[in-house]
Amino acid sequence: MKETNFERFGLKPFIISAVSELGFKQPTQIQERLIPAVLNRESVIGQSQTGTGKTHAYLLPLLNSLDPELDAVQVVVTAPTRELANQIFLETQKILKHFPSEATAKLYIGGTDKQRTIDKLKKQPQVVIGTPGRIHDLIKEKALFVHQAAAMVVDEADLMLDMGFLEDVDAIGAHMPEDLQLLVFSATIPEKLKPFLKKYMENPKYSHVQPSQAAAEKIQHMLVPVRHRNKTNLVFEMLKAFNPYLAIVFTNTKKKADEVADGLTAKGLKVGRIHGDLTPRERKQMMKRVNSLEFQYVVATDLAARGIDIDGVSHVINYELPSDLDFYIHRVGRTARAGYSGVAATIYEPSDEDALARLEKLGISFIHQDVGAGEWKKLDDRKRRLKRKREADETDAAARRLVQKPSKVKPGYKKKMNREMEEFKKRQRRINRRNSR
Repeated sequence: MKETNFERFGLKPFIISAVSELGFKQPTQIQERLIPAVLNRESVIGQSQTGTGKTHAYLLPLLNSLDPELDAVQVVVTAPTRELANQIFLETQKILKHFPSEATAKLYIGGTDKQRTIDKLKKQPQVVIGTPGRIHDLIKEKALFVHQAAAMVVDEADLMLDMGFLEDVDAIGAHMPEDLQLLVFSATIPEKLKPFLKKYMENPKYSHVQPSQAAAEKIQHMLVPVRHRNKTNLVFEMLKAFNPYLAIVFTNTKKKADEVADGLTAKGLKVGRIHGDLTPRERKQMMKRVNSLEFQYVVATDLAARGIDIDGVSHVINYELPSDLDFYIHRVGRTARAGYSGVAATIYEPSDEDALARLEKLGISFIHQDVGAGEWKKLDDRKRRLKRKREADETDAAARRLVQKPSKVKPGYKKKMNREMEEFKKRQRRINRRNSR
């Protein structure tokens, strides 16, 4: 067994064995802060972006405390999407296979045969992982019993809130012990989430892991101006010029995702699509096809930015900037994973300048490029154009202030004023050019 830095947490040898096989050597910041608290049966709030290691920050200590001899539900993990629930389940199985005696985890998500699930619940699993709606259904059917469970995890809590699942989570919690250990993980803590937290938590351990930089180090952030072009045609040009291993094109709405996917398909590209209007069966099949690299291009809404893990994404294209800029970080975080580099290209319009400035304040540095005839060409810094416009506006205002209308108006005074203003503006432009050298 390889030496890791997880031994000092006092985790059981078979958990350390699982950690070693997973290839973890150094705990991430959130693992460092929260594993001891979870082992100590404290309730915690972990605020962090995707890719910070939060899943194992709760799985390792919770599974460490599992009693394989007790045939009852001991841990409940809720996730907002079926795909995320499935990923957590797979990670759980990787750890449980190291247990010296058998411990069981079961996945409960929508889109599966509920009656068949109920029939198989004569023996209760020790770990329950799933979407809140399906878990709550099974509790209501008196098929799943969570009254002995010591801990519940609410993963991606802000997304849970956005998707309207918090009521189900609350209803699950109502069937659990009063001294429940609640572990909440979220990228943001919106105001509407706080009443839920207050209801179930008293003095929780709170850890906000602020990434050292907003996005991964190896992402090249590009800006591509629309310039009155058809955006779907522009995306097609970008994809052909990139020739990606796997590219995700993000749109803000399901309707736009279908529109872009249809447009690219009409141009001869084989395109996958991921959004909330797909049936559970369609989504499962699509994820399987995407992960088996059947598609080189995928068009998706922000459902794929959080809660769905797609391996091997080399390029991300933002067809439009998200209204919530946190989702820019989530989107581009799909690429440059596991030490690889990646490209995140954003199509922008002049009206996006404020949003771009806010992203730059987060430490994101953009290169300004355009595509034509299948090739990329570097453009001037877009701020130079803005600066020139601002200087021109300031010069015009100064000229109007300095060149006064004469007290006695003579014929042709307007032409004379305009001439003087133009002379002033020429002088000012020369000064500005000299100062910018």
